[in-house]
Amino acid sequence: MKMRVFVAFFLTATNSFVPSTIYTRQCITSRPIQSIQSINQCSSKPLFMSSTEAVSTESTTTTEFPPILEELRDVAMKLHTREQSPREGKAEAPAKPKEPYVPTHANYLQFLVDSDAVYKVLEDIVNNNDELSMFRNTGIERTQQLEKDIDWMCTTYDLQRPDVGHAGSMYAKELKVMIKSSDDIPEFMCHYYNYYFAHLAGGRMIGKQMSKLLLDGETLEFYKVSGVVVILLISFNLHTYNIIY
Repeated sequence: MKMRVFVAFFLTATNSFVPSTIYTRQCITSRPIQSIQSINQCSSKPLFMSSTEAVSTESTTTTEFPPILEELRDVAMKLHTREQSPREGKAEAPAKPKEPYVPTHANYLQFLVDSDAVYKVLEDIVNNNDELSMFRNTGIERTQQLEKDIDWMCTTYDLQRPDVGHAGSMYAKELKVMIKSSDDIPEFMCHYYNYYFAHLAGGRMIGKQMSKLLLDGETLEFYKVSGVVVILLISFNLHTYNIIY
């Protein structure tokens, strides 16, 4: 069973940027999925279906909705400036500082401490909620790695570990109260997905830049992930949750 699941996801992942080959599952019911077995109750539907097409199943017909990538792109472009996206950016560009910002070791350490606080809450929520058990021990947990990096920076650059900053503490607090019932799990999964994969994707490029600028080329444990297979497997789980909700 595990092998079939992995192969199915691997084929989906390798074609993830080919619209004609991507298919998702639209659940007959609007309730959040409680287990992977519930997939059997769903029917196939193209991810990039036109907004004019109705979503049909053998037993019922649900309401129409626009393709998710189109909706996400519209929202994303509202946050981009013309400088970032010349043709579609809609946000007003912030005033440029008189002098360019140059990060320090203390700034980077604060970032690591804030990130650690948020990851601890994410891991606590997953470990204490049985409905999220499939996301435990995936290999992408970051708190142990961050603690090593924080200790290393404090020792190497003679720094004192700072308290969690305002941004980190406020976001961690928001996550702690997010799940009150099973109905709140899809909302939490959006935060889970965005936070983990922002750091595992674009965040790794930022890490490389900071390494060159501040750490003499040292790669922090935070940016070391144990293999592509782990990312593919956790992506499959997230993919399943997001699609069926």
